[in-house]
Amino acid sequence: MLDQKRLSNRFGRAMTWLTGGTLALNLLLVAGLLALLIWNGAGAFWPRPIVVLTLADGTKAMGEVRDREAIPQVDPRAAPTMRLKLKVGNRDSGGAEFRWIDEPRIVSREYPGNAVVIERMEWGNLYGFVVGAGSEGAVTVQTAGGARQDVPLAAVVRTVRPNALGAWGKLGVYASRVREFLLDEPRESNTEGGIFPAIFGTVMMVFLMSFAVLPLGVLAALYLREYARQGPLVRAVRIAVNNLAGVPSIVFGVFGLGFFVYFVGGSIDRLFFADALPTPTFGTGGILWAALTLALLTVPVVIVATEEGLAAVPRGVREGSLALGATKIETIVRVVLPAAAPGILTGMILAMARAAGEVAPLMIVGMVKLAPALPVDGTRPFVHLERKFMHLGFHIYDVGFQSPNVEATKPIVFATALLLIAVVTVVNLAAIMLRNRLRRKYVTSAL
Repeated sequence: MLDQKRLSNRFGRAMTWLTGGTLALNLLLVAGLLALLIWNGAGAFWPRPIVVLTLADGTKAMGEVRDREAIPQVDPRAAPTMRLKLKVGNRDSGGAEFRWIDEPRIVSREYPGNAVVIERMEWGNLYGFVVGAGSEGAVTVQTAGGARQDVPLAAVVRTVRPNALGAWGKLGVYASRVREFLLDEPRESNTEGGIFPAIFGTVMMVFLMSFAVLPLGVLAALYLREYARQGPLVRAVRIAVNNLAGVPSIVFGVFGLGFFVYFVGGSIDRLFFADALPTPTFGTGGILWAALTLALLTVPVVIVATEEGLAAVPRGVREGSLALGATKIETIVRVVLPAAAPGILTGMILAMARAAGEVAPLMIVGMVKLAPALPVDGTRPFVHLERKFMHLGFHIYDVGFQSPNVEATKPIVFATALLLIAVVTVVNLAAIMLRNRLRRKYVTSAL
């Protein structure tokens, strides 16, 4: 008996260490992911020094050092030779924006204080030295190779001399670039500029989805828990709801395209926008259909969480309300639902987090690479639910894997991913704070 107790204690300690170690590993992985995104995303806007490299053949290269790595060697016993990855910019004259330079070829390195990087509306950055004024409304820049180029002032976004800046100057440039990234529209096929339309589209789509999925999920859960006679049919419905949560999201996208876009949207066009046909108004992808599609995608999560919240409300609370003369609907609305609100909000938090990161179904029902107009503007009726929209998740995919200049857009991918996590976190924190407030108010529903 004593040996069995000792064995049980040892097994308990081992399980404690195993579960604690697994939790620590999960936290470490999450922290590592966030650190990677912060380092590569938030650091993408910091002004880097401009270096002028003189090579052995007498030529010069100018730009920002972005990476340093060992050159692959045929003989593993040979001493490693390093090379630099230099962002040379000047795509309109040089073609390639990045250049690999072997360190043995470098004769000297200089960091001139008058070296300038000109961020342009088109063709990316221009590295060189300002040597004077060109034609009217232009500035003349001389590149490291000696060529001169006139840059129209109207095409200049920002001019920076990073080698001459102190800490406060660099911080000012950093703040300016972050502001541009958050508040401006994209340019150069989404590879430069800001991502405000994607932020706006993501947040608006998530809130529209929340307004649609909340009544669907709560009413379905209320019927299953409070009204339906428990039996094989109700158990089958619950199994079907749980199975819906495992259906691939692209299937919901196909359903949304066929039902919402073609059937519902097409019917609306025939009834109310016949003059605009054959050009569709609602019979094409839009933010409304995307939100409804994601509402169907996430409704099983809300149903399950709501049912658990309703089940956590003590039976005595219901019976006490009925005994005082309240009807069943009054009991549900005024007693049960407020007490189950923390559980309902838990389902909403999970639904919003999933909806914010979904991409595949949205590509079918209204999400686009570049939306010329926001769904909300100053034109009547001010809210345009039929318009297409941009999304942070698709922006990451498009810039990171579909861009013709993947190396240049890599920092934008990390920055956008970090921003998407921040948006989801802020939305979830708001819901969590509301849930905790309701949980404290209705202590009987504490889970």
